[in-house]
Amino acid sequence: MEGERRAIHGAYHDRLYGFPIKSDDELFCRLILEINQAGLSWETILKKETTFRKAYSGFRIAKVAAYTAADRRRLMADAGIIRNRLKIEAAIENAKTLLRLQNEFGSFSAWLEQAHPKSKEEWVKLFKKTFRFTGGEIVGEFLMSTGFLPGAHDPKCPIYPKVLRAKPQWARKTPKT
Repeated sequence: MEGERRAIHGAYHDRLYGFPIKSDDELFCRLILEINQAGLSWETILKKETTFRKAYSGFRIAKVAAYTAADRRRLMADAGIIRNRLKIEAAIENAKTLLRLQNEFGSFSAWLEQAHPKSKEEWVKLFKKTFRFTGGEIVGEFLMSTGFLPGAHDPKCPIYPKVLRAKPQWARKTPKT
């Protein structure tokens, strides 16, 4: 069991956590996974990532935004995901919000980039105003895991230099206005 846990966490830690994501669908994926982790262990979410991906149409934003009442019932019946009505509704409504942000800013990634830099508190306020089911822990982990806030890796961690080479948003020089 410990070896399986290490393998699941190790792959995420070494290849994904803290590295920038440009794909809007993958950013959406990370947001939905972070929302679903609330109250649960990250290991539970990582074990269910494949079934989440299948249940939520590969996290294709436009597809999830168009979900119907039948899709909501399908998700509530899917034992491969977290069957929490509030989290399911948040995924669908947040997909609709992302379509609006894509229309206005060109992409979810561009919206995040134009809002950078912010403190964690400022980010939380912005996310709570913009999205559903986004509290401090969810927003903080989402932003650290996608490279918008520092803290995913300790500078002594062997992955830290790899993250820096990937140029996370938090490490980029931001011009003063």
